[in-house]
Amino acid sequence: MTPPRAQHIQGDSAWQRVDFISDVHLDASEAATFEAWKNHLLHTPAHALFILGDLFEVWVGDDTPEPFAHACLDVLAQTAQRLPIYFLCGNRDFLWGTQTPPAFMGWLDDPCLLSLGQHNFLLSHGDAWCLADTDYLAFRAQVRQAQWQQDFLSKPWPERHAIGLALRQQSQAKQQRMQQYADVDTQAARQALHQAHADTLIHGHTHRPAEHDLGAGLTRWVLSDWEALATPPRLQVLCWLRDQEKSPSRGLCRVNASTKP
Repeated sequence: MTPPRAQHIQGDSAWQRVDFISDVHLDASEAATFEAWKNHLLHTPAHALFILGDLFEVWVGDDTPEPFAHACLDVLAQTAQRLPIYFLCGNRDFLWGTQTPPAFMGWLDDPCLLSLGQHNFLLSHGDAWCLADTDYLAFRAQVRQAQWQQDFLSKPWPERHAIGLALRQQSQAKQQRMQQYADVDTQAARQALHQAHADTLIHGHTHRPAEHDLGAGLTRWVLSDWEALATPPRLQVLCWLRDQEKSPSRGLCRVNASTKP
């Protein structure tokens, strides 16, 4: 598989801290996770925020009438008044922004190349490189087509909402049957990094936070999913710190979300 050419974002030289999150899976039934996410966005000391997909548990159109969705958008809009926010879609929210993308955020291609300090970071949701999950990749290829999206979005919102819930239930049932989730293919990750002239891949999707040494000076950092009521809570943020960019971790470290002012 040949990775698509990556969009390039040059980080601002004034950025001292950059936050990366993914797989928050915001949902009206998960109030504690929403509150933790809200508090982190409103109080993080970061100078920029990158959201690498699956911010929402399900998103079936920008015309959503759900108050919870609009509450989430209000938090993002407030946050964007004090720091730039960038978003690339995941497998749960790939329809977000296809009709009326919020103007207060930067919308990224997947993958996207981010230059910070001395390093180039390749950003992705990660699902496209889980090559062993062939059923999902076939589904992904179908729903990312413009005609499929146009046909789906032409349906009434209640019908789309019902379809979205059914797909979520199917996904959850599949996950329960699987002994282990498909992971990002190592060779595909190396190939993408080489093509993008990057040294570090940052992605989510797999819900298995770790740092992987890919050899030849290449690394892969996996973001955590979020669940405030888990034991212990999973509210992890990956940070890049400019004053640590010369460290072996290239300035990356994991911190708990800022849940209080």
